Amino acid sequence: MPPQQFQIRVEDSVLVDLHDRLRRTRWLAASRDDEWTSGTSTTYLKDLVTYWLHGYDWRRHEARLNEFPQFKADVNGAPLHFIHQRAERTNALPLLLLHGWPDSFYRFYKVIPLLAQPEVNGGNADDAVNVVVPSLPGFGFTGAVARARASAHQPNRQTADLLWRLMTDVLGYERFVVAGGDGGGALAQLIAIDHPESVVGIHLTDLGWHVANVDPSSVSKEEKEYLDGAKKAFMADGAYAMVHATKPNSLAPALNDSPAALAAWIVDRFHSWCDCDGDVGQSFTMDEILTNIMIYWVSATIGSSMKAYYDDAVSPSLTTADHVAVPVALALFPKEPGGIPPQRFAARTLNVKRWSEMPRGGHFTAFEEPELYARDVVAFLRELRTMSKPAGQGGNRVSATL
Repeated sequence: MPPQQFQIRVEDSVLVDLHDRLRRTRWLAASRDDEWTSGTSTTYLKDLVTYWLHGYDWRRHEARLNEFPQFKADVNGAPLHFIHQRAERTNALPLLLLHGWPDSFYRFYKVIPLLAQPEVNGGNADDAVNVVVPSLPGFGFTGAVARARASAHQPNRQTADLLWRLMTDVLGYERFVVAGGDGGGALAQLIAIDHPESVVGIHLTDLGWHVANVDPSSVSKEEKEYLDGAKKAFMADGAYAMVHATKPNSLAPALNDSPAALAAWIVDRFHSWCDCDGDVGQSFTMDEILTNIMIYWVSATIGSSMKAYYDDAVSPSLTTADHVAVPVALALFPKEPGGIPPQRFAARTLNVKRWSEMPRGGHFTAFEEPELYARDVVAFLRELRTMSKPAGQGGNRVSATL
């Protein structure tokens, strides 16, 4: 069955119920520790909820999201939601953009026009690509997807296979590029490992969580320092991941029931992982933060989104024995949790062909620094085109042309 056009349309009753819950928020008692050191600032959260109730206009943002061409397609029984923004030029290279947690397909709303219509923003029309941005299974308007038992079938690998089928079987792209970060970066690696004949290259903003399990006896001093620093950072700020990976069903009901709780859990990650000097408002407006939160709220997918951590802990989909053979670009932002790894360490699991250390930015790269992110993706795509030229026409030949 071909993709069906899709428009976001949240029922009025959902918004009425949301406002009622926001008005009835039961706040914690005042605390002397309100500087984000023990989690989300209560003062900031109250301001955010007040704005959510009295200033935020979901219908306006819903209409803006609906300006993107959106679709749903049945892929092996999974109702995948995705944006498919085509370039105006013919034979444009397809680019699959993959988000992570706790963001959503909204992570890329600023870069879609920069990549699909670069000439509108002063870029080169020859760089335009066909952009595909799905809501990952378990997230947003895709929603929860029926799974086989995690212990036997690696659900995250199933997700990677669904995304590959979306690009090939549904959209008809034989060859494409994948870009992503966080969970989306891990999925990009899985697609490239399982389907190298389809993937021209992948663009990442982090190495993936699996690299922390490298044999410590095999690392250099520089690599050990990086791993020790990353471990220290995780121990100080990784409680969320431990909860998701071990007891997601104990937390999810509270987040699914209380919009204030959902906001507190999500905005804490945006605060911790952005390049904002402690002021999340320097990187994201309240409207942006709330639109991302609203995608979780109106779809009731916070529980299924967290489940990906648990599934991967039960049945890991990537290990340090895995290696991505297709060309890889790494765009590394200074406030990425754990810091910037040594190039030698990245080369253990990735065929690194492009290495970019960015002057600013954090974990939510395309959301926080869209111009920097899009510029690096475009530069990598140009390099891939050069690599694909036949011998004698410049560049290095890859296994298949674009």
